[in-house]
Amino acid sequence: MQSTSAITHVKDANGRASDRSLAVRVKPKLLDQLREALRSRHYSRRTEQAYVMWVKRFIFSHNVRHPAEMADPEINAFLTHLALKERVSASTQNQGGKGVRSPVDALWSGKRWGVIRKPYNTPKQFEG
Repeated sequence: MQSTSAITHVKDANGRASDRSLAVRVKPKLLDQLREALRSRHYSRRTEQAYVMWVKRFIFSHNVRHPAEMADPEINAFLTHLALKERVSASTQNQGGKGVRSPVDALWSGKRWGVIRKPYNTPKQFEG
């Protein structure tokens, strides 16, 4: 989503003030960037809503700091807070972890988007 609105006050050749609107590219807000990224990866609207909710909770739990300024210690502190203070279930904690870690890593720390999977171990009988 690109916002394009700005009004500037300019004086014409006769010195009279006139309003002229100029198209200015404004960088999308943080959650709009997240929504765009999720939509470009064809995530469902419900998944988008859940990720946005988790990122909002994460940001507000750290006094409205930008996710780019935070790393694993802050994510771990957030997940610990969910478990100990809010007493959420393990599945909710896992959802919160994925809902925060994936977008934060992909959008603001330059890491690859997606789930890190354990390497598949081939049984010895199939190794050649």
